[in-house]
Amino acid sequence: MAFMLYSIDEAIDCKYVVMKTMSGQAKAGTLVHIMDTNENSNGIVVDYRNTRTGQNFVAKFNTVKDFCKWARPDTFLARHYDRFSKKEIQQYLKVSERSFTTFCLPIIAVALILVWIIAIALIGGAGGVVLGIILSLVAVAGVFIFFKMSKEKTMLKMYSKVGVGINFK
Repeated sequence: MAFMLYSIDEAIDCKYVVMKTMSGQAKAGTLVHIMDTNENSNGIVVDYRNTRTGQNFVAKFNTVKDFCKWARPDTFLARHYDRFSKKEIQQYLKVSERSFTTFCLPIIAVALILVWIIAIALIGGAGGVVLGIILSLVAVAGVFIFFKMSKEKTMLKMYSKVGVGINFK
């Protein structure tokens, strides 16, 4: 999921979920409230508070882009943060950050290489090409279905934990 601020001042008084752990700062998966920001020639200084513990921190970034890589807004987590465990939040972030290009394409590339090696090595000739094409289509469809189902399963788990009296199937 792409997220970008035009100015660091837009982040003031908003809640963000930390995506990357930095030393001496809040850990990944922590909900933080941005209290104040300052921009100068040395970079950006962000004053924020951990919403769970109330502890104040100061983080320094070179650019707004670096801040956007460190944290992102998430209204769903901001509303229901107390209902989830740290592990559930990290799983949610991991799955929601997946994209077709970063998750599916590498797996598809490896699967296609293996399929064609097996098809040509075991059968060879025209039969190997036909088997390679069929197995390639099955591999691509399988990876895409797994990608969609893992996202859906994680989101349904999160929503069912928040929902009161609502049962998702």
